[in-house]
Amino acid sequence: MNEAYFLTLGFLGAFGTIFGLFYLRNKENMALIEKGINPKEYTTRPAPYRSLKWGLLLMGAGLGLFLGYILTEQLMHMDRNNPVMYFSMLALCGGAGLFLSYRIEKKETIDNKIQE
Repeated sequence: MNEAYFLTLGFLGAFGTIFGLFYLRNKENMALIEKGINPKEYTTRPAPYRSLKWGLLLMGAGLGLFLGYILTEQLMHMDRNNPVMYFSMLALCGGAGLFLSYRIEKKETIDNKIQE
């Protein structure tokens, strides 16, 4: 009984997720068409800071894992099976990388508007 229940819920959840994604994409495309924007051109526009964002996120994640290891092994002498320090430092440093990316993009955008 429990297996059939979870299997049914899994299929319904997957169907709902896929249906929701297509429904929302269609609504977004219709809103773009109403504004006079071609949806194909809108989705293929360049994203100049994408590599900066990913680079800083991954560097922050790597730094967070390294700091989690240092804090766990050297400073706190915690149990090796406790992953709390790794995940917390991963989230903090990854978030710091994304925040730094946001600040750089904002500064560049403001500088470009001033020059124009």
